Amino acid sequence: MSKKKEENVSGVVSLSKSKYDLIKNILKNIQDSLGTVLDVLNSDEQKIPDDLAGSLEGIAFKSKDLGRQLQESSGAKIIEGVFDGQKMISGDGQEYVVPPNYASKSKLVEGDILKLTITATGDFLFKQIGPLERQRLVGELLQDEEGNFYAKVDGSAGLATGNKKWKLLTASVTYYKGEAGDQVVILVPKDAVSVWAAVENVIKK
Repeated sequence: MSKKKEENVSGVVSLSKSKYDLIKNILKNIQDSLGTVLDVLNSDEQKIPDDLAGSLEGIAFKSKDLGRQLQESSGAKIIEGVFDGQKMISGDGQEYVVPPNYASKSKLVEGDILKLTITATGDFLFKQIGPLERQRLVGELLQDEEGNFYAKVDGSAGLATGNKKWKLLTASVTYYKGEAGDQVVILVPKDAVSVWAAVENVIKK
């Protein structure tokens, strides 16, 4: 047996029984759910819409629940919360700093729902799971004496929220090489007042 094959065999043997049983359970549930969907599709055409919707909803629920169990079995901790422009605030009021590069790349908007997975090795993994409806605006890029960036939008721009000025993550502005005086394209919640905005692009002066 080659060294590579030996390593593969070793990997299979080292899988704990609890994880093996959980993975087996996930696959069995998926198999049962797919069988249900196939039965619905093979049934009377008049029953397909309601039955199919119910079956697909059941598959989604089982997949999410079993996926969560699998993550927890590996020692991971799952937390959900709301993005406040810089941090994620969980349901119990705990604050978790969101990496500015991730927030900038994902164009997170204040009020978005996030999921944080804390792995057994201490890694923090954020994922956007509930984005708010956005409004795109164009404004002037400003910078104060302390180096903080802002976006100022003219009041005639059809603002739905009543805001005229938003804070911006420095990482978002520097990514687009923005400077005071440039025009900045921002994303804000469509139907809510916010302090922070996400930078979508910068138009050089």
